[in-house]
Amino acid sequence: MCPSYRVTREEKHATRGRARLLMEMMRGTPGGGEDAVVTGGWRSKDVHEALDLCLACKGCRSDCPVNVDMATYKAEFLAHHYRWRPRPPSHYSMGWLPLWARLAAAAPGAVNALTHAPGIDRVVKRAGGVDRHRELPRFAGERLTDWFKRRGGAQTDGPPVVLWPDSFTSNFHPAIGRAAVRVLEAAGFRVEMPPVPLCCGLTWISTGQLATAGRVLRRTVDALAPRLRAGVPVIALEPSCGAVFRADAPQLLSGDPDVERLAGQTRSLAEFLLDRAPQAITAPPPGTGRTAIAQTHCHQHAIWGFDADTEVLERAGVQAEVLDAGCCGLAGNFGFERGHYEVSVGAAELGLWPAVRDADPGTTVLADGFSCRTQIEAGTRARPRHLAELLAELLCPEEAGERGAAVTAPTEVS
Repeated sequence: MCPSYRVTREEKHATRGRARLLMEMMRGTPGGGEDAVVTGGWRSKDVHEALDLCLACKGCRSDCPVNVDMATYKAEFLAHHYRWRPRPPSHYSMGWLPLWARLAAAAPGAVNALTHAPGIDRVVKRAGGVDRHRELPRFAGERLTDWFKRRGGAQTDGPPVVLWPDSFTSNFHPAIGRAAVRVLEAAGFRVEMPPVPLCCGLTWISTGQLATAGRVLRRTVDALAPRLRAGVPVIALEPSCGAVFRADAPQLLSGDPDVERLAGQTRSLAEFLLDRAPQAITAPPPGTGRTAIAQTHCHQHAIWGFDADTEVLERAGVQAEVLDAGCCGLAGNFGFERGHYEVSVGAAELGLWPAVRDADPGTTVLADGFSCRTQIEAGTRARPRHLAELLAELLCPEEAGERGAAVTAPTEVS
C-alpha cells in the first residue's frame, strides 16, 4: 500500500506507523511531559521525519480499511510545523511552481537554456532543493492558454465546457491540452478556458502552505463562479488538479456553495465523454486497434478510479492493461526533493518501470499524470501519452497528436 513502506520496510513509514505517531503527538503537550511518547507537539522532529517520506499519494485514503488520509494529515502537519519558521528550499521552488512558471513564460527558451546549462543546472538544483539526479522539466515554447488565445478562443457553438489549463499541462505539455480541445470540439462542444491565470493550489497544498492554497483556490472559485452556477462542466486533464477540486477544495473552503459546485461539476476527460458524448467514441475497423498499458495516477485511484477510462479505451478499440503497480514514486514535488531519490526510484522499480520495460514494442504507454510521465521517461525509453493525445489520434486522425508514443526496446536504468 504505502510506497515508502514498501521500499524501506520500516514501521514508521507505514500508514499505521505514521498514524500512531500523529495520535501520540496529539495526546502529548507542546512541551512534552513525563507521559508523552512524542514530544515537541507540531514541532516534533520524530513526526516530521516519519512524514518526510510520505509521498502524499492518497493511496491510503482508498486502500486503508479505515480510509486514513495521510496526505491531508501531512499537509496539515507541515502547515503547523513551519508556521512562522523558514521552510526548506523546495517549498519555495516547487511549492510556488505556478508563479515561477508564469514568470518563465516571458522567455521560456532562455530559462531552459539557463537551467540546463552544465554547471549552472547544479547550482539551480541546489538552490531549489532538487536532487542532483533529477533533470529539471523544460518549459514549453508556448503555454496552452497563450495558444488558446492566439487561435481566437472557442471555435464551435455547441454546449460549453471549461477545459482547466493546469500549470503542468499549460506550461510543460501543452500538446495534451491542444489534443483535448480537438477531441472535445470534434464531439460538438464549445471549449472555454478561464480568461485570467488561475491555479488549483496543488503545489501549495502538498508543501503544507495551506493559507496560500486557500487564497489561490478562493480566487479560482470566484473566477469560475458564473460558469459553475450555469452548470458548465469543468474538465481536468491533470488528475492531481482534478483531485484538488473534488476533494481538497471542499475541505479547505468548507460550506461554500460554489466550492461544492466545483467539486460536483469537475470531471476527467474520460468521465465527461462517457457521460455527455459516448457516440463520439468510435472503434476502428477490426484488426486495426491498439494495445496499451496504463498507469493510473494515484490521486485518481483514490478519488474517482479508472473505470471510465477503461470503458472509453474499450470503445475506442484499445486493448489496455491497467497496471496494478501503485504510485509511480515521483508524486509531484516528492521525487524531485533532495533526499528522496532512492525511495522515489525504489517505488518505481516495484512495478511501474519493470512493466514498461517488459512491454512489447509498439505498445502505447498511457499516463495522464505529469509526475507519472516524468518518472516513466526517467527510467525507461518509453514516451508516455495522455488519454487526450491517444483519443485525438484515433478519433481525429487528420490532426494526429504531436508528442510521440510507443515503447521502444527495453533498456536498463543507468
